[in-house]
Amino acid sequence: MTLKCHVCRGLQVGKVGSDQYYCWNCFLEFNYARGRLNLFEVGEDGVLTAVDEFPGMV
Repeated sequence: MTLKCHVCRGLQVGKVGSDQYYCWNCFLEFNYARGRLNLFEVGEDGVLTAVDEFPGMV
């Protein structure tokens, strides 16, 4: 199964943890919890910051 990024629709998505994915096109990490998509920006120090809304998200 090929996983697409929900923001940029790119195919360059990799698994970085248990049910955690990273998009190399838009540099966002995401997961699914309780049927909901959760987006995170990865800071320079590796800290994840939740993204509530992302312009242009499909």
